[in-house]
Amino acid sequence: MNVPEPADPDDATLLARHVAGDAEAFGELFRRHRDRMYAVALRTTGQRELAADAVQEAFISAFRRADAYRGDAAVTTWLHRIVVNACLDRLRREKVSVRRAGDLGELDLPDRHDHHASTETALVVREALARLPEGQRSALVLVDMHGMPVAEAAVVLGVAEGTVKSRCFRGREALAAMLRPSAGSSDATEPQGAT
Repeated sequence: MNVPEPADPDDATLLARHVAGDAEAFGELFRRHRDRMYAVALRTTGQRELAADAVQEAFISAFRRADAYRGDAAVTTWLHRIVVNACLDRLRREKVSVRRAGDLGELDLPDRHDHHASTETALVVREALARLPEGQRSALVLVDMHGMPVAEAAVVLGVAEGTVKSRCFRGREALAAMLRPSAGSSDATEPQGAT
């Protein structure tokens, strides 16, 4: 008589097992979600190393504070929120350190000499995205790039659904302005009429 294989436990069960002392449970959560969380972090920060640091910091925080998970939202929503907050904290610290150093030498700037059209376009879009206010950038990354429903993005960002919609709208408008070619210029990254 064959005993059926137990189904993989869902995320909430794994988190509860972790809180109860299961040494393997959080590792499985990490394996399930690390790539997605890294993709969110990379699009939020625009820098590989910064994204990796933010994800590491976020998972350590989630590991330590797993007992704070109330179950009001999906575990992935809870993780997204921690990752986005870690990214925003890292970006704020990065801005302060750049201002103090007065040197752009350590920033991970895109290679503008790549002549492949798709790569160059991706770099231009990433650069434009990085220039958006962090609220707009976070909303666009979650909703437009990761396909997260507005309601879930609102929970992740800790704002009302209307705020997410507004930030997405304003962010899209700003991106469109930055990416629109200027008359007589090949530089499409400068916003039209921005002050």
